[in-house]
Amino acid sequence: MLQRPRRNRKSAVIRDMIQETHISASNLIFPLFIVDGENQKVEVKSMPGIYRYSIDNLLREVDSCMNIGLKAFDLFPAVEESLKDKYATESYREGTLYLRAIEEVKKNFPEACVVTDVAMDPYSSDGHDGIVENGEILNDETLEVLGKMALAHAQKGADIIAPSDMMDGRIGYIRNILDENGFTNVSLMSYTAKYASAFYGPFRDALGSAPKKGDKKSYQMNPANTREALIEAQLDMEEGADFLMVKPGLPYLDIIKLLNDNFDLPIAAYNVSGEYAMLKAAIANGWLSEAAIMETLLSFKRAGATSILTYHAKEAIEKGWIK
Repeated sequence: MLQRPRRNRKSAVIRDMIQETHISASNLIFPLFIVDGENQKVEVKSMPGIYRYSIDNLLREVDSCMNIGLKAFDLFPAVEESLKDKYATESYREGTLYLRAIEEVKKNFPEACVVTDVAMDPYSSDGHDGIVENGEILNDETLEVLGKMALAHAQKGADIIAPSDMMDGRIGYIRNILDENGFTNVSLMSYTAKYASAFYGPFRDALGSAPKKGDKKSYQMNPANTREALIEAQLDMEEGADFLMVKPGLPYLDIIKLLNDNFDLPIAAYNVSGEYAMLKAAIANGWLSEAAIMETLLSFKRAGATSILTYHAKEAIEKGWIK
């Protein structure tokens, strides 16, 4: 045989030499949950090793991450039920938990990249990503709330604003609001193909953000659809998105590749809470080894993701899997 592919697998040195796909710490974004109070660090039961932090402990966690080379963070607030209302006014009120967290992280770590979540559901008494009227999610009226939220984030120092709501036209609306107010350098990472998935459960536990009635299928995408992602991506690109995101990541590797093949914008993959919990449970029970974590992260990069939002980020660096 002239061709023996195993010759290129015969030693670790050769295997590393010809490795096609690489992940570095610079590819990772670490999602962090925030709660009000002081000296709070409460583990999310369905996500072992992941915590809700009060701002003081959030700063300690960011400092720990920065010291190992993890420098991008996506912040998510757990909001008290008493502060929620129909129009999510707590999302842009001056002095609110989330705005204080953004400001404190940027003040203490100006070199960090802070990604912020724009959606109504953490602050909505209905638990939806839009304003609810007679059981319908109102699209255009919701854009006004999202615009106020995005502007408030930019004013506190957000580097990348990530609208996760899936309302039509929100990228263009937010881009105009930011530009009109002088925030032309603030980036938009659009949740372009966000599917109505069963893999969000632990995240909703962490934030208490599940819908009170109904589901999110009228605005999040049908898991059976592929071409629809191309429509969403084209619109987001035309409206001014700087990144396109696919969420969840693991069940939608084909969508990551599809967007990467068809658009020149950077593609982000969200390795969501259910994917994290699934692996952690299997590893804890001895059904899988920890090698499954890196295999999963490599699958996102191999499919075409340039950045990966993952709860495994800090662990992967601390254990030397990623440098």
